[in-house]
Amino acid sequence: MSLLYLLFAILGLGFLIFIHELGHYWMARRVGMRVESFGIGFGRPIITFMHNGVKWNLCWLPFGGYVKIAGMEKEDGKEPEDIPDGFFGKSSWDRIKVAAMGPLVNLVFAFLAFTAIWATGGREKNFADVTNKVGYIDQNSELYKAGLRPGDIILRYNNEPVRGSKAHLQAAMTAGAQIQVDGLRWDEKSQKYLPFTHTIHPYQHPQALESGILTTGVLGGASYVIFPESSKLPEASPLLGSGIEPGDRILWVDGEPIYSVSELSTILNDGKSLLTIERGGKFFLARIPRIELEDVKLSNQLKEELADWQYEAGLRSTKLSKMMFIAYNLTPDCVVEEPLTFIDKEKQRGDLQAGDTIVAVDGAPVRTGVEFLQAIQQHKVLVITEKMAKGANQSFDAEFHGTNLQQIVSTIGTRHEITQKGPLTLLKPIQPKTRLELMQAQDKQLFIKEQEEEKKLIQAIDDPEKRMQAVKFLENRQKQLLLGLPAIVDQHVQYNPNPFQMFSDIVDEVVNTLKALFGGYMNPKWLSGPIGIVQVIQNQWMLGIKEALFWLGAISLNLGMLNLLPLPVLDGGYICLSLFEIVTGKRLKAKTIEKIVIPFAVALISFLIFLTYHDLIRILTSIVK
Repeated sequence: MSLLYLLFAILGLGFLIFIHELGHYWMARRVGMRVESFGIGFGRPIITFMHNGVKWNLCWLPFGGYVKIAGMEKEDGKEPEDIPDGFFGKSSWDRIKVAAMGPLVNLVFAFLAFTAIWATGGREKNFADVTNKVGYIDQNSELYKAGLRPGDIILRYNNEPVRGSKAHLQAAMTAGAQIQVDGLRWDEKSQKYLPFTHTIHPYQHPQALESGILTTGVLGGASYVIFPESSKLPEASPLLGSGIEPGDRILWVDGEPIYSVSELSTILNDGKSLLTIERGGKFFLARIPRIELEDVKLSNQLKEELADWQYEAGLRSTKLSKMMFIAYNLTPDCVVEEPLTFIDKEKQRGDLQAGDTIVAVDGAPVRTGVEFLQAIQQHKVLVITEKMAKGANQSFDAEFHGTNLQQIVSTIGTRHEITQKGPLTLLKPIQPKTRLELMQAQDKQLFIKEQEEEKKLIQAIDDPEKRMQAVKFLENRQKQLLLGLPAIVDQHVQYNPNPFQMFSDIVDEVVNTLKALFGGYMNPKWLSGPIGIVQVIQNQWMLGIKEALFWLGAISLNLGMLNLLPLPVLDGGYICLSLFEIVTGKRLKAKTIEKIVIPFAVALISFLIFLTYHDLIRILTSIVK
């Protein structure tokens, strides 16, 4: 089936080039130029026939086409400009019409494609693809340090509106040395979104192994995290018996609203426990880092007290220094006394105060230091799910700021715990497992073999910094804690901007990309060549006809705009040369134009070879992975 989509992709790209050349052909015939031949595809002709004095060639490679107009070179000893019905024998305006018609056909096709999509109800997209809400943000970024968090909204980058998650990467790659970010930040006190403006600097994407991939700090758009209705929990899943059901959305985990899969993974793996704290007669939740006791300085008296707790808790099989705890000294009845001193000053402590009473660990009530020590050894997460109503058009974050969630959260770890409110359910405590623990024996062997092969590939990386980053990524993947969901899906939404907006958005993308290339902010190797474009169209065909039609329109628009660039080898170059003749009144010789065009033609072919090379490298890299 994928081979069929590949064929459709090749034919689709060939069609765009064909209609481009057909535009040149139609206008050339209209202004009286003699067209000698028209080729459909490239390579050796399979079928050749004459029609209206034009030799038509159907070639074996179904990839575009070409049109050959008389007078592009000497005929019967005559110079090209001396051939009346040749290209250079016609007026400057006629040559402009012929050169412009090809790109114009591509632009018209793009608009018609966008209009067809809009008229038929638009495309079905994942919520993350079309939202401007932040799903995950790098904690080392300028935006995070300025207070931006998941759930906040990015309205504009450098006054360009954000209409989907890909805008975060595009802005970083094309905006230049600094970016003005405008958006809305959720304010807990006022329970409102408040506007903000920050100027930031793009930097190396922390999750990209290859240098040159930049980010604003926003690593993904917000998405629903849904356990698919068609899925079934595997036998080893820690979610078995928790109360989750197919179709449920994971809304909240350990005190944090869930705005993306990445945020969920971070919460599961950041080593923090959810404590229920009583302070001044009021209860609240706090996420406090779990540490090994060897990370803090302990007095002899405290060591003896903890050793007694360890003995009473029945935890004698673990060395005291390897026991899990928090960076605070506690009384025997779980009252915080003072913070402990870290050996490594960079480690985090939390926000507890002297006099706070810990009443629950991960939702389990504790009354004594012994019970606390026992509960803190194994981290269990608390999850609140939302029953998704079919066909409902509910706001993405309606429940995050609603009373249902607040009423459940406010009772966690107390005597009056609420587990069900409206469409929300507090699941039974869940103990995450590593990727390896979730696998069956056969899958484990395959996984371990794949890891060994990846290690060999990593050792072949020359750059020591990249090699270290790859090793760290592999180690984290092996130790990564998971909930045991067989799959996670986003909510599908109907996305249907009008054709003018679709057209405008693509134009903005092309303009910004060209600015970044000529300004030196973007490496040209990240552009797609012919092979990359075919691969994109193939993938879109697999998603559906409307997705394929959109990308054909987008590529057609790119083709039209790029051909209008004022470079001599392109249609825009011929238009500029003809305008020069009109303005100066001097007619350029065909030989002069040829001398101008040839160097640019060589440069263009070299650039296409360069792009094709990097297309192949990306494909081979993905196959190896």
